[in-house]
Amino acid sequence: MKNGELDSIDRHILYYLQQDARSTSSSDIAEKLDLSASTVRTRLNKLESSGVVRGYHIDIDYDLAGYPLYTKIICTATIPKRDELANEARDIRGVTAVREIMTGERNVYVNAIGRDHDDLDRITKDLDALGLDIIDEQIIRDEYVCPYHGFLDPDEDHDHDGGDRGDGG
Repeated sequence: MKNGELDSIDRHILYYLQQDARSTSSSDIAEKLDLSASTVRTRLNKLESSGVVRGYHIDIDYDLAGYPLYTKIICTATIPKRDELANEARDIRGVTAVREIMTGERNVYVNAIGRDHDDLDRITKDLDALGLDIIDEQIIRDEYVCPYHGFLDPDEDHDHDGGDRGDGG
């Protein structure tokens, strides 16, 4: 499978997996697409082996798990060190995601969780010690995740469930 060469069946499989990968079986998708479950499993295996599907991730409500503070820390890294620093930031306790931004001064975004403000202070100090300049910190109230509808044809009828709620992830 070459980059960007997904057919309609592959795109539908991805769309349905985005809604709830844990509870969606190959049989469930096959039924919606009027295919056999083995065809869907074969397609899914190809999507995984080609790297299109990189993994299946848990969606945790960190507040309910005892980590009520969810923050986005916006940083600047020098271009030659951006990739290295972004990868190193992932190892800091409390960091849940790191995004490298290709343009602008604000080029590394770090999502982190903590039990209290001391946790968040430690995380920002650890990021600073790596060599990232902290530009801004934002406490996030909530985050809503939804499936990418672009996998479906624009004129196609499909369920609009509003997406899944994803706290902190």
